[in-house]
Amino acid sequence: MERRKFIQNSMIIGGASVMPASSVLAQSVEQGGIDKLMDENGNFVQAPLPYANNFLEPCMDEETLYLHHKFHHGGAVNGANKDLEMINKAMEAGNYDLAEHWTAKLSYHFSSHILHSIFWTNLTNKKNDPKGTLLKYIEKSFGSLDKLKGLLGKVSKSVESSGWGILAYQPFTDRLTVLGCADHQKLTQWGCIPLLVIDVWEHAYYLTYRNRRGEFVDCVMDIINWDNVAQRLDIALKIK
Repeated sequence: MERRKFIQNSMIIGGASVMPASSVLAQSVEQGGIDKLMDENGNFVQAPLPYANNFLEPCMDEETLYLHHKFHHGGAVNGANKDLEMINKAMEAGNYDLAEHWTAKLSYHFSSHILHSIFWTNLTNKKNDPKGTLLKYIEKSFGSLDKLKGLLGKVSKSVESSGWGILAYQPFTDRLTVLGCADHQKLTQWGCIPLLVIDVWEHAYYLTYRNRRGEFVDCVMDIINWDNVAQRLDIALKIK
C-alpha cells in the first residue's frame, strides 16, 4: 500500500489515541488544514514555529522554546518516521512481534507530534478571552470560563510525572471535557478532539521555573490563543 494512504487509512497503527480517523487531524492530513503534520510523500514533517523564539517571553524564555521545538518536538517527528519505516519492514517480513513493538513506539512519538503541533498554535503573547460559540460551549460544559480555567489548571499541575493538560471536544456528548494525559498517549478518552493543550513535561519549563510547574501553568493560562481554540472547535463541529 502506498505510504500516504497507509497512514490515512490506519490513522495510525496502534493509534495516536487522542484522535479518531474522522478527527481534525485526519481532515488536516487529507486537506492540508490547520495542522501540517506530513508532506505529500507521507513523511511526518514539523512545521516551523508560528512566531519568533522570544515571542512568548517572559512566560517562556527564548532558549527553552528553541530547545523544546527543535529537539523535543523534532525528535518525536524523527522517531515517528523511523517507527513507521520499521513497521513497514516488519510487516513485509511477516514479523508481527517486531511490528507490534514499533507500533507502540509510533503511538508515543506520533501522539507527541500531534500535541506539540497543537500546543504551539494555542499560544500568543497577549491575554485574550474566548467568545462566540467557544464561550457558549465552555459555559454549557463547565458553567463559566473561570471554572474551566480552574479545572484545567488543576489537572495540568497534577499530571503524574510527564504529560499534558487537555481541553477537548467530545462529540458523543457534544460537550467539552478536560483530560490529564500521561506521557503523550495515555489516559485519553476515545473520540475526543483536542482543542487546547498544556505541555507539562519538564523540558517545557525547567530552565526558567525549575520544579515550579504550577507557576508555569498559571503563566500559560494567561497567554492562551483562544481564537485558535475557537477555530479548532469550529472544525470539530463541522466534522461532527
